[in-house]
Amino acid sequence: MVMAERVVAPSRRRLTRDDWADAALAAIADGGLAAVAVEPLAVRLGATKGSFYWHFANREALLDAALARWEERSTTAVIREIAAASDDPRDQLRLLFIRVIDAAERDSIGPALLSAASHPVVAPVLARVTKARIGVIVALFERLGFAPDKARSRALLAYSTYLGHGQLAHSTPGLLPRTNEERRAYLDHALHVLTN
Repeated sequence: MVMAERVVAPSRRRLTRDDWADAALAAIADGGLAAVAVEPLAVRLGATKGSFYWHFANREALLDAALARWEERSTTAVIREIAAASDDPRDQLRLLFIRVIDAAERDSIGPALLSAASHPVVAPVLARVTKARIGVIVALFERLGFAPDKARSRALLAYSTYLGHGQLAHSTPGLLPRTNEERRAYLDHALHVLTN
């Protein structure tokens, strides 16, 4: 398993809640929720446990902050980016596919969180993220002219494709298209299937 680089805070700068949350996300990527522990994170950050307790009452508060940052980066910011990129729902859908397929291949936090989907802190975040992601895809299909039930069905298929792609990227990456040309054809085919 590849470990995330040790994050050492500059000695002149005080650590922020975000520094701790980012370190927690790196730990989740490396070893799942069990890797989020105060002492190892303090070592990773070159800090003391006192710094942790200055910002957080307990581990659960840190997990909440870390998951909020993950949700913002992986979902809320992506939705804003797609909405701002174009007014054309077909262009938005294509950009969304490009953006999330690329992210799925590099993201080790999402799969780690999915493996902890029943955890009481993780479950509501995953539910909210999934609802938001599917909701934006449904809205794009509706803007393309699909009836609400068809838009939802296609959105679920698109989201399932994204999750499957992410799983393949982490478990058997050799099965996925390798060259830019193969990736473009793969994406074009997926979009064609979903929009026709």
